[in-house]
Amino acid sequence: MAQVVLGENEHLESALRRFKRKVSQAGIFADMKKNRHFETPAEKRKRKEIAKHRQRRRLRNRGS
Repeated sequence: MAQVVLGENEHLESALRRFKRKVSQAGIFADMKKNRHFETPAEKRKRKEIAKHRQRRRLRNRGS
């Protein structure tokens, strides 16, 4: 769980920015989006296959 302690003379806006940064670094939003809907095993395989093809394409294009 991301937690931010407000400093003595710290503004709320800066503490909120630090909190957002910690949440982003922890990957909480990405995990939340991933688990928002149930994904069948077939959908999961298809998504992973597409990601594998994208990764291969990126590596192939980077070498050129």
